[in-house]
Amino acid sequence: MSDGVNRLLGDTPGRTIVKLIVVSLIVGFVMAIFGLDPWDIVYGIRNFVLDLWYQGFHALGRVGDYLILGATIVIPAFIILRLLSYRR
Repeated sequence: MSDGVNRLLGDTPGRTIVKLIVVSLIVGFVMAIFGLDPWDIVYGIRNFVLDLWYQGFHALGRVGDYLILGATIVIPAFIILRLLSYRR
């Protein structure tokens, strides 16, 4: 059982915990230097997703406008071409 845990963690549980603590301290120190707060990161990701969501639907609205604009020319042309080729 302990061999499976060691394989999962990559090392013994004690050494893995010490490594995680050291890396957490280093990352926390670097984040403090740059003035980053964990909530800033969470809100940044949230705002990114929301902006992507809203801009995505806005882009889909523009695609719909282009579709309707193109269809005003393509559909009548298609019907005329079909009627002309039906006579043959």
